[in-house]
Amino acid sequence: MTTTTPQPKTTLDPRVQAAWENYLEDLRDIQGSEYARAESEAWERLQAELFSLTDEPADEHSSIGL
Repeated sequence: MTTTTPQPKTTLDPRVQAAWENYLEDLRDIQGSEYARAESEAWERLQAELFSLTDEPADEHSSIGL
């Protein structure tokens, strides 16, 4: 029996993917109390970037993911 992975109907907008990758990179290798501060700042940047994307047209085959 052959199995396949279901393909999503839309793909994540590359701009959204990049924003999330930046967020994760900002937090890489940070621990303890420094993480809490860095995460709060990274989250604010991510939210601002994602919000700015809602005003920009996405390509017709992608989902902005918001």
